[in-house]
Amino acid sequence: MLRGRIRRGRGAYVAADDDPLDAAQERRVRAVLALGGVPQADLPDGVQQVRLRLLERAASGREAPRDVSAWAAVVASNLAMDWHRAKRRQERLGERLAALRQTQAPSGEETSVLSLAVARGLDRLPDAQRQVVVLRFYADLPVRSIAEQLGVPEGTVKSRLHSAVRALRARLHEDEVV
Repeated sequence: MLRGRIRRGRGAYVAADDDPLDAAQERRVRAVLALGGVPQADLPDGVQQVRLRLLERAASGREAPRDVSAWAAVVASNLAMDWHRAKRRQERLGERLAALRQTQAPSGEETSVLSLAVARGLDRLPDAQRQVVVLRFYADLPVRSIAEQLGVPEGTVKSRLHSAVRALRARLHEDEVV
């Protein structure tokens, strides 16, 4: 257990061998991630995330968990859930964007220039704003559906849309596209 290998030094942990997880704990974390549906190729990253969270906890000055093995298993379980959420979100967004690409045909050089400028502007938006813009204007979802799908209030979606559109408009004027 980690607790036995740690000594306190100036308010932070100091691990004897610099690895916060022993071999048994690492195997347990891998098993929890694998049983949680994380692909084999992503297991090393998941184990590293658990290590990182334990090290961040130590660096923030909080004391070691009573049972590091149990704590690591819970963190691994949460990581597996996060992995699935992110995967589902990406799949839904990819499907919507693919459907949009099939229905829209390019209509000239001006449209291409504008599309490139909008794409660059979208890349510069924060993730939450980009997500609502894509869902509202590209996937043509109403605000209510976006709020339900994202699990946020409608007002939050409206606020993000307003901020994102304002930033995109400013960007297009700045680039003299519009």
